[in-house]
Amino acid sequence: MDRDTWSRTGSAPSPGLEDGPRTRGRTAACRAGARDRTAVPAGTRSRIVCGTAVRGRSASGVGARGRTVIRTVTAGLLTALLVALPAAAADAQSPRDRLLVTPDQLAARLDDEDVVVLHVGPRDAYPAEHIPGARFVSLLDVSAPVDASSGGLDTELPEPEALRRSLERLGISDDSRIVVSFAGRWVTTAARVVYTLDWYGLGDRTALLDGGLDAWTAAGHPVTDAAAPVTRGSLSPRQPRREIVVDAAWVHEHLDADGYRILDARPRAFYDAVQATRRHVPAPDGEMRMVDVRKGHIPGAASLPVTELVDESVRLRSATELETLFREAGVEPGQTVVAYCHLGQFATLVLLGARTLGYDVVLYDGSFQDWGSRTELPVEGPAGRRGR
Repeated sequence: MDRDTWSRTGSAPSPGLEDGPRTRGRTAACRAGARDRTAVPAGTRSRIVCGTAVRGRSASGVGARGRTVIRTVTAGLLTALLVALPAAAADAQSPRDRLLVTPDQLAARLDDEDVVVLHVGPRDAYPAEHIPGARFVSLLDVSAPVDASSGGLDTELPEPEALRRSLERLGISDDSRIVVSFAGRWVTTAARVVYTLDWYGLGDRTALLDGGLDAWTAAGHPVTDAAAPVTRGSLSPRQPRREIVVDAAWVHEHLDADGYRILDARPRAFYDAVQATRRHVPAPDGEMRMVDVRKGHIPGAASLPVTELVDESVRLRSATELETLFREAGVEPGQTVVAYCHLGQFATLVLLGARTLGYDVVLYDGSFQDWGSRTELPVEGPAGRRGR
């Protein structure tokens, strides 16, 4: 089973913020016989150009690589957008501008040879609708296997060489500019992909499409059901940024350390010890089975549920709103934000929000599936009650 399709139970990767991607109305926008189509929410006005993927460029706007592109910006605006994708004029941009890309910014660069769009979402939905040229990526592609060798921990970072080979299969090279899109509410999965790429040293070349596929179609840009041809990339071996990922021992040593604030990104019921995070453990027959870990949270951690980070359209909240959320969670200027969740997925969206505000961040990759299983480590329940 593809782990990205599992439901939100606290035991396995979730599609995002709900039990699955939202459903929404579809509006056919192409003439009969055309395979590309655009879904436009009711009441949205847009200029739409559709066409079947062909080679060459025609007046319909179909690019040489078979992508359907809308050009609705003036020359001056286009020039401004050209510097908006990752690794372009980074010094002149705010952290938020470097980490997030708008639909119009992506559309302006979609035909560029160095742009790679990754699509996160249900595997069976990708063939029906995605951004032209986008390549499907699963957490399986960028995570270590879940087996006895990993102790059953889910969604752990892979070996660097395995990740390099996987990214090359997706067409990523040293000069690629990567945009991660997502379907429905799969934003936490997309954030995990973004964080993994940052860990591998591609953070300055990677951004999240704010609002994902829904924002793309709402802006009037086309989607397609045509599979993107992928030429294998060429990616040099890199030294991962190991300083942005930590383990249980590091967290235990920093529970009361100045300069750090630990945040729990799980829904409040897990933080308050009402529900239990679950994890895989090896069974005697060699199979993996699911068990509950201890309830509660890491001592001293503050609750910042991942659902607070985005609005109803699954766009990251404004800088002002995010600053308020982090301050209310006890984060002070200059502190490093340390985040965990069930297994290291929800936490990456909290860390993305912190990064847009300029905070240094650290991910506890094992998260509570690991901490809650270690009986030698303390946990807290409601009102700060500590137990083992």
